[in-house]
Amino acid sequence: MQVQQDGEDFASQPWYHGPLSRQKAEALLQQDGDFLVRASRSQGGHPVISCRWQGSALHFEVLRVALRPRPGRPTALFQLEDERFPSLPSLVRSYVTGQRPLSQATGAVASRPVVRQGPIRRSFSEDTLLGSPARVELPRARKRSDSQPAGLDHMGRSREDHPGPGDSAVPICALPRMGSDPMLLKTPASLGCVIDSLRASDGQLHAKAPTKPPRTPSLLLHDASGRPPTYCELVPRVPSAQGTPPGHGSPETEAPPWWEANKEEEEENRSFARPKAEVSFWPPNNPFCLLGPQNRPLEPKVLSTLRDLFLEHHPGSTALHLLLVDCQATGLLGVTKAQRGAMGVASGLELLTLPHGHRLRLELLERHEALALAGALAVLGCAGPLEERAATLRGLVELALALRPGAAGDLPGLAAVMGALLMPQVSRLERTWRQLRRSHTEAALAFEQELKPLMRALDEGAGPCEPGEVALPHVVPAVRLLEGEELPGPLDESCERLLRTLHRARQMARDAPKFREAAARRLRGFRPNPQLREALTTGFVQRLLWGSRGVGAPQATRLEKFQRVLSVLSQRLEPDV
Repeated sequence: MQVQQDGEDFASQPWYHGPLSRQKAEALLQQDGDFLVRASRSQGGHPVISCRWQGSALHFEVLRVALRPRPGRPTALFQLEDERFPSLPSLVRSYVTGQRPLSQATGAVASRPVVRQGPIRRSFSEDTLLGSPARVELPRARKRSDSQPAGLDHMGRSREDHPGPGDSAVPICALPRMGSDPMLLKTPASLGCVIDSLRASDGQLHAKAPTKPPRTPSLLLHDASGRPPTYCELVPRVPSAQGTPPGHGSPETEAPPWWEANKEEEEENRSFARPKAEVSFWPPNNPFCLLGPQNRPLEPKVLSTLRDLFLEHHPGSTALHLLLVDCQATGLLGVTKAQRGAMGVASGLELLTLPHGHRLRLELLERHEALALAGALAVLGCAGPLEERAATLRGLVELALALRPGAAGDLPGLAAVMGALLMPQVSRLERTWRQLRRSHTEAALAFEQELKPLMRALDEGAGPCEPGEVALPHVVPAVRLLEGEELPGPLDESCERLLRTLHRARQMARDAPKFREAAARRLRGFRPNPQLREALTTGFVQRLLWGSRGVGAPQATRLEKFQRVLSVLSQRLEPDV
């Protein structure tokens, strides 16, 4: 069936339904080949082609790529997969009349338009499609997903709400879901207070990026009251997860969270002092709320509780929890005066480059390995339907996108999540990855086209590491090198990689105060969930994977045994042919 060509204004096309929810669109698609175009409420008003194919409703986001205004050419191009068109009607005509698949991964073909009944109800989302200058998407946002924490201010409220004077002009949303599957991750309504601290990532969503923060730390500026500034001013003084005893004064005099340190003490210890002892940033072995005094490895009840806990939190919230715990484990935030005196420097980023940072380096390697194994277990432990495993893969991809530079900027957390996704036992699950590409196309494309190249560059010492864009740099390559691990590859390439890694380590140590400020800025006003924060600590993950008795075994033995466990689980899910 030919699509009408009554002008290039797609709002007048019969297949365009305007702002329409995903559920209502799926209800209109009755047979294979039925399609319509709608303004997605979850994608900030961007056009989405909804099509039924092989019994499933699929949704394909059309990217709008802005161009510099020039005479004789359009102001924007509409892109689906790798082909661009000067208008949305021309894109639809090309795919419908030529019977071309909307995506190579799904093979879905749109052939019969679902005709709109009645006039289109206009909303602010329409302005995004019609090319409002303030709402035009930058070309760099082509492969980006806005699942980063900058989208948290719109969570928990209707997309039809008009933004206030201080809101961003672009509606921000979660990573798009492809397919008719339900949303994997729920969104807590209590995260609206986080948005003010996360404006550093808004540059991907605005036509004009925000101004860079001043190079002089804002901590050095005195306020009008004449009170000397403290590091505590970076993060509002909220109660710690352990709670504050009653009767300790008003919020103004309330004890700051554990991740805050006193700036005046910091200034007193700027110069290098002779180290006195090895320093550990692991919290004391306090009893865990989710684990008893003694536990066996991989207790089913605990795993079920953890799954529900992670499903209750949006990827942006989980990313901030992980950033908070990673900053403590790395010694970036929450370093006490006694710890600074013992290690002779002010930050763990400096300590890990020094000879007496051996213990810290081992702790960081242990944390990286444990988190990667836990992420792989989340996928391989799904013994249910294939779609459930694909949805878990999508959840990990969304978390990685929320951790990347420009979002939470937690590169150690990103490395751990990517380590789980790239683990051989997970990457061999061909049917699961095929289902991910079919049902969650955007997540699959983000993983292949953005996350994998980014992780490869970071491992080679060539990825982004600017304070501000990054809150916590990727320390694993430098830690492995300083612990004597040999670099893979030919000699000439390994030498270049060696020099880049050492140069990056020097940069991290030099810019430690800037990273500290960037991390505190992202965590300003953040109120962590005590159970989720506990579940992301190294000690908890170790106890979960190996039990209270097995955690004391040598690291090499523990890792080897758990790798075998993952291999068995992987074979059970998809046996070798």
